[in-house]
Amino acid sequence: MQYKDYYRILDVPRTASEADIKKAYRRLARKYHPDVSKEPGAEERFKEVAEAYEVLKDPAKRARYDQLGNDWRAGQEFRPPPGWQQWQGGRRRTYTTGTAGGADFSDFFETLFGGLSGGGFGQRQDFRRRGEDLRERLSITLEEALHGGQRTVQLSSPERDWHGQLQQRQRTLNVKIPAGVSEGSKIRLAGQGGRGMAGGDDGDLYLEIHIQPHPLFSVENRDVTLTLPLAPWEAALGARVEVPTLAGSVSLTIPANARSGQRLRLRGRGLPGNPPGDQYVVLSIVNPPVDSDRARELFQQLGRELAFDPRAALRNR
Repeated sequence: MQYKDYYRILDVPRTASEADIKKAYRRLARKYHPDVSKEPGAEERFKEVAEAYEVLKDPAKRARYDQLGNDWRAGQEFRPPPGWQQWQGGRRRTYTTGTAGGADFSDFFETLFGGLSGGGFGQRQDFRRRGEDLRERLSITLEEALHGGQRTVQLSSPERDWHGQLQQRQRTLNVKIPAGVSEGSKIRLAGQGGRGMAGGDDGDLYLEIHIQPHPLFSVENRDVTLTLPLAPWEAALGARVEVPTLAGSVSLTIPANARSGQRLRLRGRGLPGNPPGDQYVVLSIVNPPVDSDRARELFQQLGRELAFDPRAALRNR
């Protein structure tokens, strides 16, 4: 097992301050980050830099590392001093070489710190990081929700760069909209989220569906609602009227003595799905305009002959 000179890896003196160590790490991480570096062996060099920073940024780890003294040379065969011990939770524990662990911290690091836990102290880590999952809103028409289709979308999404700062990423994506999507449902685009770090997988992009307002229909889940105007005599006597649906007009029977606000259901006439949604028809009684003497006379005649009192229930309470 080879000794790691973490100060040499970061190119700082043993007396370096925390600020100097952080500055050196950022400079070297930028230089060797696998996503941007063209240097040969950049990924391995990046791992060495990250491991050195993991130790020297932490006062406790750095103090333990410094206990080894400064007589060791990088690459020299290393064995921990006899009786090398760590303390954790008031209980003494002894560590030797070859501790089992993860994949990316060196055996040297694992020997010195591998038995401790908590706050990342002494745990082997994989420097690869999966990219963040991103979420965007996609506004579509009701017709697109019904039939599905293809949409080209321009996205500007936040993304963290190598040192954790947010920047905007501009992209053009071709999105397939499945038939029957409903308000608030999500389309997952695997690997289209934030970029992974050091070879980690890219995150996913989730597009949350918003259905634009429609001039005729309102939408709730897979159900749609249409307000249907009726003349007073259609509502009173009953009628058959043509009603628009998402798939074309159908003939609907209006029962006699229909009330304004009454809901009729057309089963399966909503958005497709398993099961498909329904269409609700809300009746709305609309009076004709009184724009002639004859129209006024007819309404007066109705008032005299029917003797109808729409407010009788209010007075009988």
